[in-house]
Amino acid sequence: MLVLVAAVVGTVVVLQQRSQFGRTDAGAEEIPALEVAPAQVDLDTVGQPNAVAPPSALLPGVEAAPAPGRAPTISAWATGLAPRTNIPPTALQAYGMADVSMKKLDPGCRLSWVTIAGLARIESNHGRYRGAQVAPSGDVTPRIIGVPLDGTSGNRTITDTDGGLLDGDPTLDRAVGPLQFIPSTWSRWRSDGNGDGRADPNNVFDAALAAGRYLCAGGRDLATGSGWRDAVLSYNYSDEYGRRVYAAAQAYANSTAP
Repeated sequence: MLVLVAAVVGTVVVLQQRSQFGRTDAGAEEIPALEVAPAQVDLDTVGQPNAVAPPSALLPGVEAAPAPGRAPTISAWATGLAPRTNIPPTALQAYGMADVSMKKLDPGCRLSWVTIAGLARIESNHGRYRGAQVAPSGDVTPRIIGVPLDGTSGNRTITDTDGGLLDGDPTLDRAVGPLQFIPSTWSRWRSDGNGDGRADPNNVFDAALAAGRYLCAGGRDLATGSGWRDAVLSYNYSDEYGRRVYAAAQAYANSTAP
């Protein structure tokens, strides 16, 4: 989305009416964005919600507590925080790892895990849309595939860009995975977030790091109101969308579930 405005990172949802939330066959209770009330904020004046950063020790896929005398690991941090936020521990670990990675790759962006978590809550309820589950490896099954981007229901028309390789549709692009990337955007920002040698938008570790890189593109500073708004609205150019993401991110910063 960067400068393409409406839908470069696709979304299971758009906003305003049920038919514009990406799936006309889904009840309102199934649509993650409808479950989060938009925050009553002016997005240009509020930066990214403040939250305690995850520890810098990276132990992907490990859920055990750290050894006595050692610093907490991201996996232990995620396991302890997950019950308060209602985020699957593996997904929360992925957001924490993306946070730490982006602080090394682009410290000026000042990205926090809560922004990635807020997006994931709105896009797919952290990989749980319509009963999908997040495996310890980070793989989301069954895969979350958005509607055809055919120009209806508030979407842009985006013809197929990858021969249907990622989304199974050889005619039109569809958003894929827990962070809902469309194939052309994934091709640019594809990332290996857990070091397993592959980059898969259906893996929450990979998708979270790719989302972090995408949000930070162009020298954005997410601690500022304009930087955070520009980053989030590059996902979906709608202030209502941004306020829903902000509400979720703020809840996570307070260690509660939106």
